[in-house]
Amino acid sequence: MAKFNKIDTVSIIRKTGIVPVFYNADVELTKKVVKACYDGGIRAFEFTNRGDGAHKVFEQVMAFVRAECPEMALGAGTILDAPTAALYLQMGADFLVSPCLVEDVVALANRRGVPYSPGCGTVTEIVHAMELGCDLVKVFPAGTVGGPAFVKNVLAPLPWAMIMATGAVEPTEENLTAWARSGVTAVGMGSKLFPKEVLQAGNWSAVSALCEKCLAWFRK
Repeated sequence: MAKFNKIDTVSIIRKTGIVPVFYNADVELTKKVVKACYDGGIRAFEFTNRGDGAHKVFEQVMAFVRAECPEMALGAGTILDAPTAALYLQMGADFLVSPCLVEDVVALANRRGVPYSPGCGTVTEIVHAMELGCDLVKVFPAGTVGGPAFVKNVLAPLPWAMIMATGAVEPTEENLTAWARSGVTAVGMGSKLFPKEVLQAGNWSAVSALCEKCLAWFRK
């Protein structure tokens, strides 16, 4: 089961502000990436369900996180159906994320007291997700639907909404400042936070340093 309750997990994501999004079939590499992010101040991490046997990687990474990164909320992303959601919940996922709204997953997550962030691209979708009980709604693909301006315009009539933007989020001061000013609760950031050459070199301190910079820019 999840280590944190729903309220605590959402609070962790809100306080952190940046949620790395990552998948790799290499268990040991994934552990090092997660630890590097943790050392850089990240406290919420999304492991995406994008490869064959991804759940087997997640299970081992979860055990590592519980032992070595005690303050980390580890979630599962790219969840497209309730059976897959149940599998990850059984392995202790602290939150679930989808690129779209899957109502069967909403019911399951609510039943288990775990936050579920579905991907939405319109105001109607966002409101519908909130009506179903999704506290933190993911805007995706955030860059395509309008970027920071879209989020700002959505929050004008819905100031109580909590939005996590994913897509077109970059590890630069200009980009993260724009997202922060839009009013987002958090942003999800993928491969640009983990340059291929840095991973190949095993330069984990560089990953940690970049996480620290991104958190500072976003919070500033």
